[in-house]
Amino acid sequence: MVVRDARPFSAVHFALMRSLIVVVLTLGIVLLSLLFYASGGSGTFSDTLPTLFIGGAILGMALLVLLGWRMWWLQKRIRRGVFGAKLTLKLLLMFGVVAMLPGLVVYGASVFFLNRSIETWFDVRVDNALASGVNLGQAALDDLLRDLDKKAQRMALALSDEGMGSVITSLSTLREQSSVQELTLFDERGGVVAHVSGERETLLPVLPDRNVLWQVRQQQPYSRIEEVPERGLIMHVIVPVYTRSLTGETRVLQLVQPVPTRLAHDAQAVQLAYQEYQQISISRVGLKRIYGVALTLTLMLALLMTFVIAYLLSERLGAPLRTLARGTRAVAKGDFSQMPSVSSRDELGVLIQSFNRMTRQLSDAREQVAQNHQQTEQAKAFLERVLANLSSGVVVLDEAFRVRTANSVAAQILGVDASVLDAQTLSALDSPGGALHAFGATVVALFGEHESEWQEQIDYAGNGGSQSLLLRGTRLPSGVERGYVLVFDDVTKLIDAERNAAWSEVARRLAHEIKNPLTPIQLSAERIARKLDGRLETADAEFVSRATHTIVNQVAAMKSMVDAFAGYARMPRAKLEALDLNALVRDVLTLYDAKTLGLVLNLDAGLPRIAGDATLLRQVIHNLLQNAQDALTGHPSPKVEVSTHPQNNKHTVCLTVTDNGAGFPEHLMTRLFEPYATTKARGTGLGLAIVKKIVEEHHGKIQIENLKSGGAAIRIALPVFAADGENT
Repeated sequence: MVVRDARPFSAVHFALMRSLIVVVLTLGIVLLSLLFYASGGSGTFSDTLPTLFIGGAILGMALLVLLGWRMWWLQKRIRRGVFGAKLTLKLLLMFGVVAMLPGLVVYGASVFFLNRSIETWFDVRVDNALASGVNLGQAALDDLLRDLDKKAQRMALALSDEGMGSVITSLSTLREQSSVQELTLFDERGGVVAHVSGERETLLPVLPDRNVLWQVRQQQPYSRIEEVPERGLIMHVIVPVYTRSLTGETRVLQLVQPVPTRLAHDAQAVQLAYQEYQQISISRVGLKRIYGVALTLTLMLALLMTFVIAYLLSERLGAPLRTLARGTRAVAKGDFSQMPSVSSRDELGVLIQSFNRMTRQLSDAREQVAQNHQQTEQAKAFLERVLANLSSGVVVLDEAFRVRTANSVAAQILGVDASVLDAQTLSALDSPGGALHAFGATVVALFGEHESEWQEQIDYAGNGGSQSLLLRGTRLPSGVERGYVLVFDDVTKLIDAERNAAWSEVARRLAHEIKNPLTPIQLSAERIARKLDGRLETADAEFVSRATHTIVNQVAAMKSMVDAFAGYARMPRAKLEALDLNALVRDVLTLYDAKTLGLVLNLDAGLPRIAGDATLLRQVIHNLLQNAQDALTGHPSPKVEVSTHPQNNKHTVCLTVTDNGAGFPEHLMTRLFEPYATTKARGTGLGLAIVKKIVEEHHGKIQIENLKSGGAAIRIALPVFAADGENT
């Protein structure tokens, strides 16, 4: 399975999820707190518990949906192969199991002890004890109330004959004697006749209801234990006061005595407990179910919140590993800028610090390697520029004489494409018998003959004609890869220049040293002939005439030869201008018999003009045609073809003169352009030498080739005239 990079959630998505989880957890804690609080009081518990149960169920469903959504997302990440997703799931399950096992144990124990406790609450002895406590408190209060009623009866008898003037004094005396807190005497209409009290807080009497007063006047005494605001629990007794006279009115005496504080508190507590006990006893089964549901809901919410918290903790624990994995993927792709931030000091933090340190070291190492590579490339580029701009050919060979490096000049000198030399052994260059193959064999032999540096000049018959190459070779020094370095130059032009200079010097000396004595010799011979004319006998006169004639003819021939050499030595500089080569060729051909030569013209109609000197090029064409004519002397079907065509993308124009004669001797092929190299019985051999010199003056090239079908071809390449007047 392909593990993808563990990309974190977006900041907004993660913040929203975290806020949602915090809100749900807060609501869960608040709901559990309210549930615990509601169970403390019977009224609140019974009133709010259904609402809390519904809220808890809704919250549980929300937690379940939230947890299911996160589990679905986690499973989706696992299927996508996100790094750390499986670890998050394992941590979540581990935390869940750790939380669930003790939770279930506590839940089971709680249910068991809850049922036992509820059953214990409803024991018969507890019921009897609570009932006895209530009866005991009621009996104590009844005794106090009966005692107060007796005191009221005695006071009513004592007040039956009291007049209005002494009633207040009598009431005060009776209150002090009976230790009653408050006495009040009412008339028949309910008006206060007199009121005495032992407390300042009771200066105002407790006013009974008119119905109660009417009931007392009907001889039905009133005695109750009542709870009065701001006074608490009191004993309230009202009795009638009769007068002895038949016409006297019936008054009413009210006694108010507070119940003792401790007795009142205990009685109320026992009564309240007994009432609650009776209420709970009625709903015993429902109570078990309610507590069971509450406990189950609490457990469910606690477990769901635990799972949600476990998910957050798992995500938090897995985040450093995902960050580390993301950094590892970036390093594997060559990006050393990913350095995770360290926010913890535990083992994961140490691991991330180590990873960042390793990344920095790798980045520094890569930068150093890149810098070294750049320096190497710069040095290589500099060396390549130097080699490319050298006028010498440079070839680097390995130990097996395989070409490792060759500059463009080497391929140019050898007349081949650079790809021909690339990674080829010298012995495999060209086919056997080829010029390049012979060159490679010669180089291998020279390296085999010399242990150190060597230098040798060889002839190379490549595609550009015969060339003179100066070779220099050496072995690579120890400490580097073993191999050889070959440097060679094309010295053909240099040798030709030296040879031409030598022949020019020879021609100059001939003109100076030989031509000067020729004139006196010719004059002396002519003078001898005139001096002896008519003085000798016929035989002697004829002999002298033949001798003097021979001397004059030979002197004239020597003068012609000396003049030719002098002309070769004093070749004028070419005056280049735009020239129509086709027109010049046609002009020269008018001097020759086309039928005798078997002349064939093949002139390109769109030939561009060349940069040339008409006078010098006329001499070139004449010399070439004269050589062809001399080569075809005695041939049964002579044929001379003159053709012109552009080449090299119309940068040069090629003039070719071909004949079907015997061709040039092979032993003269390398010396044809030297003076006195000729196949004629008589002649100086300066024709082709002058042709080559004129072609070079025009910055052109000349090439001679023997045709396989017989005959020879002389090709001359001349540059095209440029628009700005410069030669291309």
